[in-house]
Amino acid sequence: MNGFIDQIGNFADALDQFGQNYLSLFVEQDTWIFIILTCILGGGAAFAAGRSLALGWRPYYLLFIYMLIFTCGIRFLHFGLFQSELLSVKYYISHGLVIQLSALLGYRMTMARQMAEKYPFAFERAGLFSWRAKS
Repeated sequence: MNGFIDQIGNFADALDQFGQNYLSLFVEQDTWIFIILTCILGGGAAFAAGRSLALGWRPYYLLFIYMLIFTCGIRFLHFGLFQSELLSVKYYISHGLVIQLSALLGYRMTMARQMAEKYPFAFERAGLFSWRAKS
């Protein structure tokens, strides 16, 4: 059991070192803060928002605007919980990219499923994120 705990500690140290060396564009203080708060919690909420807008047949530009506002909320959580810099353009853009990508994944997956299910006579799925006209 003790060897397993040592391995987890070594993995955490290696991830922190990777974050300090290569993820400095995304990570302000700690790699785990970025992964948990921005990627998992923020990305999951953005994915759900993308699905919601696709279910309502809303255009993508609304999703883009909503996620810009949502990124402000994620940056505020970083500021309020972990004393990160609130008005950092670098981290706003980098966290915004993660949030926008998560939202776009949810939007495209849902839209592709909807198009194939609602209009089976005209469209078929062409992968996880797209559809094509039936020939």
